[in-house]
Order: sequence, then C-alpha cells, then structure tokens
Amino acid sequence: MRDLAQIQANYQRARELMAANGNPTQWGHEFPREAVVRDDIANQRTMLLVDTKDGRERILAQFAVCPGEDPTYQTIDGAWLDNDGYVTIHRIASSGLVRHAARECIKWALQHYGNVRADTHPNNKAMQHVLESSGFARCGLIELIDRPTDTTRIAYQRHEW
Repeated sequence: MRDLAQIQANYQRARELMAANGNPTQWGHEFPREAVVRDDIANQRTMLLVDTKDGRERILAQFAVCPGEDPTYQTIDGAWLDNDGYVTIHRIASSGLVRHAARECIKWALQHYGNVRADTHPNNKAMQHVLESSGFARCGLIELIDRPTDTTRIAYQRHEW
C-alpha cells in the first residue's frame, strides 16, 4: 500500500497516453478505480517492476496477475490455444522511466506461470504490438461482462510450456 500513490500516478499517465494515441475509451478518465487497485494489492495480484537508481527503488511498471478462470473469457469469437490452466494479466501501466517495461512485465509472467492470457481494446495499437511482439497469438474477440458499452476486446494467449 505504500506504493499506492505511485501506482495511481502510473495509471493516470497510462490513461493520458492512451487518449493521446487514439484510445480514449478503454480506460476513460477513472479506470482502474482506486477500489480495484486496492483490491489487487490486498489480494496480492499487483506486481511491480522495479529497479534501483541512486540507492532508491523506482517503480518502472505495474500489472495485475489474476489466477484462475476469467469469466469474461468463457465465450470467445475465435478459439483459445488450449483449455489448460492459465493466468490473466490485466492493467499494465508504465511509469515512462524506461523503454519496454510492459514487455518485461509480460516476460516475467510467462517465466512464472507459463500459460498467459490477456486482452486489449481494438484501439490500443501499442498494447497489441507489445503482445504480438512478445509472441502472443491473437485468438479472437471477447466481450467484457462488467460494463454496458465499449465491450469488445482482442483476446491473446501464449503458452510457454
């Protein structure tokens, strides 16, 4: 929880960056809400990519690792690579201090969990590029079940093992 302010600042930066690059609706002005971020931290889903510079630890990026079946992924217009157990990575955000921080987060998740799924908005060209250049397969389209509009997402998976 001591990193909450920096985590929130990174999410704010990500929202602004998405909006400036043609993706203003994926996270809008307030996603992820503070309650979601606090819940991720409390349930040990938040992962931080950090380094040390001048003797001080810096958060380079953060993301949520969500184990177990994601209810949103039950129905897909397409096909997952397999039906094996997986984790989902959500809410990746970089501090902007270094290049390729999102790739490092994804690499870590693959090394630790092997079978990883993710999704992103059709307008989020940057995240599509990061996932595809990290070896993820585009599996189809899913519909978010937790909101009434702007629900279509591109679904990805990579099975490392």
